[in-house]
Amino acid sequence: MSLTTPLVRKLGLQHPIFLAPMAGGPGTPELAAAVSNAGALGFLPIAYLPAARTRELSARLREHTGRPFGINLFAPVPTPPLPEDSAAALEVIAQFHGELGLSAPKLPEAAAEPFDEQFDAVLESGASALSFTFGLLPNDRIQAAKARGMFIIGTATTVEEALLLERAGVDAVVAQGSEAGAHRGTFARDFESSMIGTMALVPQIVDAVSLPVIASGGIMDGRGIVAALALGAQAVQMGTAFIPCPESGAPEAHKAAILAAAENQTRVTRAFSGRPARGIINRAMAGIEAASDTGSVLPYPYQNALTRAMRGAAAKQGRPEFLSLWAGQGVRLARRLPAAELVARLAAEAETAMHRLGALGGVTVPRASSTN
Repeated sequence: MSLTTPLVRKLGLQHPIFLAPMAGGPGTPELAAAVSNAGALGFLPIAYLPAARTRELSARLREHTGRPFGINLFAPVPTPPLPEDSAAALEVIAQFHGELGLSAPKLPEAAAEPFDEQFDAVLESGASALSFTFGLLPNDRIQAAKARGMFIIGTATTVEEALLLERAGVDAVVAQGSEAGAHRGTFARDFESSMIGTMALVPQIVDAVSLPVIASGGIMDGRGIVAALALGAQAVQMGTAFIPCPESGAPEAHKAAILAAAENQTRVTRAFSGRPARGIINRAMAGIEAASDTGSVLPYPYQNALTRAMRGAAAKQGRPEFLSLWAGQGVRLARRLPAAELVARLAAEAETAMHRLGALGGVTVPRASSTN
């Protein structure tokens, strides 16, 4: 039995495992390189980083690996206006600033969108794959990336979004289930109606599109990989599992929180960034949410900017109660291993799970067709 799929072969990988692009700290060039060197596909998240920083991180990644790797960015979306009355948002964050020894927070300004310059840097990154989330890339950008030989991957939380991505010309779709940690990629409809579990979402997207599907959300070990392949996915994307790795740039307090958390201790919140994102419940999340009816949560990107100083100070001081502890619902399965060792362990566990299924009754994981 083999874990090889057409997508794995196309990208020159040994394992159907993608590192989730985790912006804001965990996703370092060293983590991405370690995953790629182990035969999976590492991803470098650049979010809204300026072009110069994108070039710097890409060069650092290339220094550590000659294997295929991917790069991830946010699709450009309109910035909403800052609410006229933001006093409640400042008030709740001011309480936390006081405990951390910070000066009073100030209203953030909307940063200039660096997308055009950033995308030029992405084209020069040397990445084999380009993934994006929060919407659709402009057609000319997709075509420019394809002209560089990049494999284009979009993120969908519903079948409707997957179909929109297929029509936009992507090469594969990440099916992000509601169990997934960090930010939701929802863009076609409201967030609440787009919370579909991974096991329900993956086969429906597989049946709806003629593209390879990458399963994401709650997958933490080899059993989850095999389950995703059985549902028709050609690879899995895993984030929470890699946060405790030594190559991860997550604060130690974040890593420790994941290793100590249970499956019922995460929820989706707008408290830290203004966008829905799943993380471990802590004091800051609860406090900001409790005051949310008074307008204490600003829209993205203002809330993200407003809480940045708090999160940065909390990381330095080892105060997990003030961090955005992004994590999926599979946290109880997390372990602390070097990234390469974790990839090897995942592959071995998947092989074992496949053999066990075969021993139970000749069950095999169906191989995806070459057209899917």
